[in-house]
Amino acid sequence: MKKPKRASSAKAGKGRTISAGRSKAVSSRAAEPALRGAPAADDSKAAIRGLRSKLKAALLRISELEAAADTDFLLDIPNRRGFERELARAIAYMKRYRASGALIVLDVDRLKPINDSFGHAAGDEVLKAIVATLTRQVRASDVVGRLGGDEFALLLWNLSETDAKAKAAALEQAIDELSFVFRGQHVTAGASAGVALLGPQSAAARALEEADAAMYVRKAHRRHEAADQAPQRAPV
Repeated sequence: MKKPKRASSAKAGKGRTISAGRSKAVSSRAAEPALRGAPAADDSKAAIRGLRSKLKAALLRISELEAAADTDFLLDIPNRRGFERELARAIAYMKRYRASGALIVLDVDRLKPINDSFGHAAGDEVLKAIVATLTRQVRASDVVGRLGGDEFALLLWNLSETDAKAKAAALEQAIDELSFVFRGQHVTAGASAGVALLGPQSAAARALEEADAAMYVRKAHRRHEAADQAPQRAPV
């Protein structure tokens, strides 16, 4: 009776061996997909990193293009679009915080004769010198922009009407004092400035119209002043 028991025990041991072998085989087969999937996961992560890098570069490029679209390429200051955007932001701030400021529109005198007589390179030199002069006359928080051609605009914070008009006169004087030499000839440009006050009730488009209209009134006045100061010819 003992011999059958040993046989049965042997069979059980054999069964356990086969079962263990099957378990190892199953475990091995189960591990194979995980091993095969590891490189795929690494590739996915690398692809995601690459896409993120490209997205970052694209966003940076978009930001650069937007900045370029708002900047005058010659003078490196806001163009009309950029200045109007800054003006709208400033007025929104004034409405929220009850702040104030002033808008000055400035038109350069005699730029066209300079371009016609000495070329546009000479005119560009005049414009660059004028921008440098305007920038020196204002604070870092103020904004100087080019509306187009020979017309500029300045956004000035926290100025009363008296101070704004005094600043406009000082800008005119500073530009009047600029002197250039082209082909051996001394040349001056000059400028006329108009003022509009800014506050919580202001609108950007309306403020630009008011300052522009005031500038043309000032330009006409300066022409009359120049005519009155010109030497009169003696009657024949």
